[in-house]
Amino acid sequence: MSSVEDLLQCSLTELTERFVTQSRAVPSGLLEALEADPRQGAKVLARRIRGRQGKNRAEGQRLRHLLRFESELWEQGHTHIAGVDEAGRGPLAGPVVAAAAILAKGWKLEGLDDSKKIADESRRDELAEAIKLGAVAWAVGQADAEEIDRLNIRRASLLAMHRAVQGLGIQPDYVLLDAFTIPECTLPQRGIIKGDSLSLSIAAASVLAKTTRDRLMRELDAQYPGYGLAEHKGYPTAEHVQSIREKGVLPIHRRSFAPVREALGLSEPAQAPGPIQGELFTGNGQR
Repeated sequence: MSSVEDLLQCSLTELTERFVTQSRAVPSGLLEALEADPRQGAKVLARRIRGRQGKNRAEGQRLRHLLRFESELWEQGHTHIAGVDEAGRGPLAGPVVAAAAILAKGWKLEGLDDSKKIADESRRDELAEAIKLGAVAWAVGQADAEEIDRLNIRRASLLAMHRAVQGLGIQPDYVLLDAFTIPECTLPQRGIIKGDSLSLSIAAASVLAKTTRDRLMRELDAQYPGYGLAEHKGYPTAEHVQSIREKGVLPIHRRSFAPVREALGLSEPAQAPGPIQGELFTGNGQR
């Protein structure tokens, strides 16, 4: 590592790139030397580095807090803890998609959070790829519009989650889910209210489910142009409802949802509970 004296021979631009942009470890004494430097830019850089260090500490604390459920289970001897979440309960079109992710003990990913809190689509995609690379195992399951209409959206969501767990390739010791538990799943499990904001494993699953469904809806938009599926992902926006009225109902529309029923002139749907079974998932199996 370069000495503080050597580093002070570098330009402030170089130091900013190294210790702010790249977040490299700051040698002991550098901040004090910058603060004592007569140049105003050096003092500004020292404040920026301290600010960055504070943000890093805060992010580390946030991630440790998000692992409290997993840490408790790891301490009890559980090794493979699967977080499970779904995306797409509210839209009028397309499948409901669920994901399951098993993270290694103590694994963290800067910026990982409930997918609803990550507004930038490209950032969600980056996090999804990092999760796929870093997870012990991950899988995605879905239930299509026909299954949603036959079972109802709640049971179809449970079906998608069950398929995601089945697709992991290795059996979890414990399953953490956002709010729900899966009746047909015989594994130990716990539903956590707002779990996607409280558990890192569930947050990872929420990002995988959201990015997978968004990609599917972009593909469906190319197949069924004119409905804005890539923009609003099939949600019941005024534009989508109007497009259904003008262009008609698609095979991917959920006929048990009121705006679609109204466009078809249908009465209340009859839904049979039925078993939640079958296999429809993708994933890495295990690493």
